[in-house]
Amino acid sequence: MPLIRIILGSKSDIDKFDAAVEVLKDFGVQYDLHISSAHRNPEKTVQLAAEAEDLGIKVIIAGAGLAAHLPGVIASHTCLPVIGVPIASGALNGLDALYSIVQMPPGVPVACVAINGSKNAALLAIQILAGSDTELRTKYNSFKQSLKS
Repeated sequence: MPLIRIILGSKSDIDKFDAAVEVLKDFGVQYDLHISSAHRNPEKTVQLAAEAEDLGIKVIIAGAGLAAHLPGVIASHTCLPVIGVPIASGALNGLDALYSIVQMPPGVPVACVAINGSKNAALLAIQILAGSDTELRTKYNSFKQSLKS
């Protein structure tokens, strides 16, 4: 059963999430991945957010470029933690996406990582899960120790 749901605004962003997928696989954390634009398919996006908790999802990672409304739309339809990943694209090379994600209104928080920071998004999601999963916390602590070498 997946614990993390990844939602991308476009299939062209999949390669930017290779690092996140690798991290989740390395830690043995199950995930599912969906393509759903907040602008082009808002009904599907809302459904993916609204059903996630009932399906056992614990954290949602949402990646989008340009206006990057996807993480905020998702956050407005769930109580689960949402981590936004701004994707470098367009004339502003991801700055517009970054600003869209970090400037959420009070009451609709979205965590945000660096532009194209899917690896850190996956690690943050694992940290969130590790708060209540001792086995995962042990794996994460070992990972942190490996960074010292």
